[in-house]
This record gives sequence, structure tokens and C-alpha cells, in this order.
Amino acid sequence: MNQPATHPGMKVATAKPDKAPAKLTNSLPNLPLKTLFAITFGFCGVNMAFSLQSSQMSRIFQTIGADPTKLGLFFILPPLAGLIVQPLVGKYSDRTWSRFGRRMPYLLFSAPVAALVMVLLPNAGSFGFGYASLAALLFGAIAILFMDLSSNVCMQPFRMIIGDMVNEKQKDKAWSWQQAFSNLGGVLATILPFVLTYFGVANTAKKGVVPLSVRLAFYIGAAILLGISAYTIHTVKEYDPETYALYHHIDPEAHKQTKSIWQLIKEAPKALWEVAVVQMFAWIGIQYMWTYTTGAIAQNVWHTTNAASAGYQAAGNWYGILTFIQSMAAVLYGFLVLSHTNQNKRKFWYRFGIACFAVGLIWVFFIHNQYLLIAPFCLIGIGFFTVHVEPFNIFTSSLNGSNEGSYIGIFNGTICLPQILASVASFIVFQLVGKSMPGMMLVAGVSMLIAVLAISVIKQDKPQEDLSDSSIQ
Repeated sequence: MNQPATHPGMKVATAKPDKAPAKLTNSLPNLPLKTLFAITFGFCGVNMAFSLQSSQMSRIFQTIGADPTKLGLFFILPPLAGLIVQPLVGKYSDRTWSRFGRRMPYLLFSAPVAALVMVLLPNAGSFGFGYASLAALLFGAIAILFMDLSSNVCMQPFRMIIGDMVNEKQKDKAWSWQQAFSNLGGVLATILPFVLTYFGVANTAKKGVVPLSVRLAFYIGAAILLGISAYTIHTVKEYDPETYALYHHIDPEAHKQTKSIWQLIKEAPKALWEVAVVQMFAWIGIQYMWTYTTGAIAQNVWHTTNAASAGYQAAGNWYGILTFIQSMAAVLYGFLVLSHTNQNKRKFWYRFGIACFAVGLIWVFFIHNQYLLIAPFCLIGIGFFTVHVEPFNIFTSSLNGSNEGSYIGIFNGTICLPQILASVASFIVFQLVGKSMPGMMLVAGVSMLIAVLAISVIKQDKPQEDLSDSSIQ
């Protein structure tokens, strides 16, 4: 086998022959902190898009005239896009080797598209289509679909490169850092409408038009997404095929061997199905949180369901602040707690985080004071961080380096499918709770409690052994 390409200051990992541990996966070198930073920091920019989408999407569509009982229809589009795009990006990037890298070419293409759609989406009501018109709603639906398509293509390289370059000893830290930076992006994104309003930018507009504070937040988010993506593309240098094969102990020609997505699903590690059970109930809860929180806050605190009212728009801004608090809680929890925990207790921290999430969601149902909402959103932040870290820790430890990107794309189906199911079911569930948006928060919390119980089905929660006794300086 060819020796890996080297560069000044690089210490090449040497595979130990003969009797390797039964669960041996790779001999990836330890990466310096500056490299881990470059690999993980990019998620800050990507989550600017996702956070603005999740915190403002309900507000945007109700502002342009969407029926609150039909919101689930619009929220089907993002997970449907992810379900289709993510496995395809994984499959084809597994076979992409170019002078720009393996995963980075996809980011190079998708980041500008995502930024462009971020500019277009909040203008769905600004082109004279008319309030609640089919044209305005259709424009918004198409914009959110393309925004999620491009954002998903942006997101996948950042997740896949951890599997490509980070060894087992550093994987918990890498996933924790990535999610912490992701939440930092969420902090920046969700606080923007509130800050812009504070400095005098209009937070209301004529009927059917999204306020300027929201539109400017999307413009700023688009610029930051482009800047951070450019930094990542310029900084991260991926392994060439020979080096990758040596570190992962696979055939250097393995990336040329193709398998269908369906074949990969049939051969998937057991951990995929174990974690998928938990993901089902956790992401049903998250989908309802994204869809109904703004309306729940407006109804409980500002006592209005009128999307055109100043009270509803104030609730939208306050939800942005609560999402900021949620993200800050997640950042602090990630850096100070989870990234320093014992990797042999992944299932314990998974259960703890989702339990916090459940309590937070249920608590929102009972609160009618805007400031008291801060406490449950701190718990939601801990849970949201956990849901984005521990499932990937557990699942990716079961992979061996072959078809890594494809499997991460497939695994994202355990996130997208529950969201689609929740959106379809919302047409019935929303009626059952008396068309109460606070009631949907209670449903979300109960679903999250079921997820806590479902963690018991996970058996494959131990990190695999590796040979990472070398480092890259």
C-alpha cells in the first residue's frame, strides 16, 4: 500500500500489524486544535440559515397569509428536501476526489445558492402578489424548498469530514464543538430581528409584507454564511485517496466501488436502527416546536392569534430572543460539560439531554409570562444540543470508513422522516388539541418523553478502539 502524502510538521500514523483489536476502525492521527476548529467552525455559518428558517418561518408564512391550521404543509418541504438530498450528497461525495478535496466542492457550489435564497425568502410578500394570494404562498414555498436543499448540501460536508479526518479519541470533542459553533450561529441569527428593532428598524409592515427587521436579518445571515464557508474551503485540506485509505485500513480503490442506497441501508450497522427509534420521537417533538412556538407564545403571553398584529410580531421577536437563550445554553453546555465527559457514557448523556428537552417543552405550555419562558428554553437548549451530538457519536462509531458519507446521509433520514410524519399528522393532531398552539407544545413534550424511554433500545453505545497514537502538528 502506498504511504500517505506528508507535509512539513506532519507525523504519519503507522498501522500496527497482525492482531488488531476486534473493533478496530482506523489509525487516524490526532488533529491539533486549530484543525479541529477549522473543521467544526463552518457549522456556525450553516446554522445561520437553519436558525433563521426555524425561528422565522412560521412568522413569515403567517404574515403573508398562510392559514395557521395548514402550517404543517409548508413545514413538510424542508425535511422532504433533506431526505432526498442528504443521501445523494453522501453517496456522490464518497466518490468525489478533486484538487478542491472530496467534500469541499459541494460546499463551494451550495453556499452561494443558499445565500441567494436567503435573500429571496423573506421577500415573499414584497413583490405585490397580495395578502394570502396563491402566488405569494407558492413563491414562499418554492423559496423555502430551495433554501433547505442548498442548506442541506452545505451542511453535509461539515458532518462527513469529521468521519473522514477525526479519530475516536477526538470524535466526541469534534461533534460537541461543531454543535456548539452551530448554536453560536443560531445565537447570531435569532437575535438579529430583536437587535435591529432595538436600533430603530421597522418591525411591522403593511399587511402581507414581512417586516424589514426580519428581511435584514436574512440578508446579514446570508453574508455571514458565505464568509464562513469561504474560510472553511480555504483552510481545510482533505486527505487524498491513498492517505485516507491507509488511515482507515480500506482498499484505496474502495471509493470507486458503488452500491445503491438501498443496498447500503440493508447492510447498515445495527446502531442505525437503534438510534432511529429515539430519533423518531425526538424529531416529532422538535418539528412541532419549530412550527408552533411563535403562535404558542403569542397566544399565552400576548393573547393574540392574529399574525398581522403588533402583539404577534412582538412574540416573534421574543421567540428570537428565547432561541438566542436556548443557543447560549447549548453553547455553554457543549463547551463546559459534554465535550469533557467520558465517551463511555454517551447513552447516559443522551437520556439526560432529551429529558431536559421534554421538561422544557411541557413547561412552555403552562407559562403566561414572557420572562418566565427563559428557564424552559435553557433546558430546551441542553436538549437541542444533545440531539445533534449524541446520535452522531453513537452511530458514526459503528462505521469503518467505507461509504462514510453515504451512511451519514442515510442517517439524516432518521431526522427528516419524523419531521415529515409530524407535519402530516399535524392536520389531525392540531384539531384534536382544539387548534391550540400551546397544546401542540404539550404534544411535543410528550413525544420527547417517549424518546427518553426509547433510549433503552440502544445497545451499540460504546466508542470503538483505534490506533490514533500519532498526531499532525
